[in-house]
Amino acid sequence: MSIIPKIDAFASEMTAIRQDLHAHPELGFEETRTAGIVVAQLRAYGVDEVHEGIGGTGVVGLIKGQGGGNRRVGLRADMDALPIEEASGVAYSSTNPGRMHACGHDGHTTMLLGAARYLADTRDFDGTVVLIFQPAEEGLGGARRMIAEGLFEKFPCDEIYGMHNDPNSAPGKVFVTPGPAMAGASFFDITIKGTGSHAAMPHQSRDPIVIGTALVQQLQSVVSRNTPPTKPIVLSVTKFNAGTAYNVVPGSAVIAGTIRYFHDDVISIAEARIRELCAGMALAYGVGIDVDIRNVFDVLMNDADLTTAYVAAAADVVGADQSSESTEQATGSEDFADMLKVVPGAYCRVGHAGNIPLHNPSFVLDDAILPIGASIYARIVETRLPKA
Repeated sequence: MSIIPKIDAFASEMTAIRQDLHAHPELGFEETRTAGIVVAQLRAYGVDEVHEGIGGTGVVGLIKGQGGGNRRVGLRADMDALPIEEASGVAYSSTNPGRMHACGHDGHTTMLLGAARYLADTRDFDGTVVLIFQPAEEGLGGARRMIAEGLFEKFPCDEIYGMHNDPNSAPGKVFVTPGPAMAGASFFDITIKGTGSHAAMPHQSRDPIVIGTALVQQLQSVVSRNTPPTKPIVLSVTKFNAGTAYNVVPGSAVIAGTIRYFHDDVISIAEARIRELCAGMALAYGVGIDVDIRNVFDVLMNDADLTTAYVAAAADVVGADQSSESTEQATGSEDFADMLKVVPGAYCRVGHAGNIPLHNPSFVLDDAILPIGASIYARIVETRLPKA
């Protein structure tokens, strides 16, 4: 392990920042305190320009290198937390009820702050670094909003890099998957409009619970019987809401869930089949069924050449035996994909200690990852923007 010494020297300060952010988590587009800390730190580090309010609560900083080059490399971190009640038991647990940094975005923000501190101090590169602190990654469209508000018109980038912590990999292990690396995602809401009745007289109803349970089973056939087995897809029903009393057959039910995919033709098949199944169930049972399906994440596509460059830069920090290209695709989704549709780049995963998965109320980020991630960010800048 070759963590950059200047970064390792302030690792304890990074830990303090990360644990403070962890104790005060904020949901998407509500990251006012977090953004304020980011702004204050960037200004304290001597970052050349700091811009607030990009995409709501987003922050962008610019650091100019020692040379006169005009190439620009973007580095991105997400800032939002999840609507989860924390159960980790750490001393710095969330003080905001029902909110938790269960995905480690507090760590991502801190790693980028660490890289910013180092790069603003050394400026051992030729060009400009664009620091992007993004709000609302967790399904709320933060990247799309920043892009829509002119992120890359105001702060153009020639290439861009992001990263995510990974409790499922060995500490210090870094991998990048070239091409389609993370799944695209659509969310769906299905509303069944039946007829309610007294529970003792269900023949007077058109029971949306009976219809809904049958529909949930039919939805599983989309993957097993309608899409090619050689093209991965996941369809999960994650909500089924109906009823308010023991003795009432409700008048409606709502089913919701997500579809994850890597191929546009597959998601088209799945969406069409869901609508057809709902239309058929509505006809069969004599009810109304409304379907709303919306794309939330695109497929994350890593540029092949920049994947190789990212792996090499990470190897300078964690060692060549710990940094590699991978064929593994993740069915999780990430809205950094939207930025990669505009600017070529790559997204890596960095392993750390712990065995509790992401999005779990007991998840704990290993603070030892902070100087590793900051060093990787710094090295990709120095290798992609070398001084003449």
